[in-house]
Amino acid sequence: MDQQIKGITLMNYADFKKRVENYREEIYRDVYLENQEKIRIKKESTAIKNFEKIFDAVFDITYEKGFQAMTMRDLSSRANMSLGALYGYFASKEELLAIIQKQGSSMIRNIFAQFHDQTAPLLEQLRAVIKTHLFLSESARPWFYFTFMEAKNLTSTGRQAVIAMEEYTENMLVTILESGEEKGIFRKQNHLLTASIIKAMQQEWYLKRWKYRKREIDVDAYADCVLEFTESYCLNPDYAECGI
Repeated sequence: MDQQIKGITLMNYADFKKRVENYREEIYRDVYLENQEKIRIKKESTAIKNFEKIFDAVFDITYEKGFQAMTMRDLSSRANMSLGALYGYFASKEELLAIIQKQGSSMIRNIFAQFHDQTAPLLEQLRAVIKTHLFLSESARPWFYFTFMEAKNLTSTGRQAVIAMEEYTENMLVTILESGEEKGIFRKQNHLLTASIIKAMQQEWYLKRWKYRKREIDVDAYADCVLEFTESYCLNPDYAECGI
């Protein structure tokens, strides 16, 4: 995903999906390339296809009963692959968990790197970061849900990586808000606390998606609401949006 993408403020979720439509294949290609020396399958196209089947099966089973309760036979049945074939891609459940978590972090960093234009006006950046997170969590909800729910089962190193990713997205918000305060765009306040509350609203979307589906609220409407809340709280009352 090398192409630079701009203008997310005016983008809706359908446009976002079109612009990242190839990310799934690229994710599984990255998984293959990063683990190429460990796995027994050497044909790239086969490995990519099977990694996708494995990951999708893991997400489905985990949603139903949790990763710890999942057996290799469960995974074999859901992925429609033999146990021997599965072990050709990873040595243990713990290794598979680490692979999924690592690749999820890489995906988030890559997407944000493309949608967050750090040369854009600060209010534009704030909107872009908020929308990118929400749209990506809608597009890749199983990854986000899995990462949040299964972090407790990671090794100490793995948990630190999840915390680092949380801080990475949170710090983007803090940096934008602090810079905006210096320019008189945003109010003086505890920006770390504000960023934490924004993150909580973003997590609410993918953790309780069922609630909003029941209320017929889609991700575009939810994103607009989060932006309205954020801007009404953060914007300096004396600031008039005029391209600053």
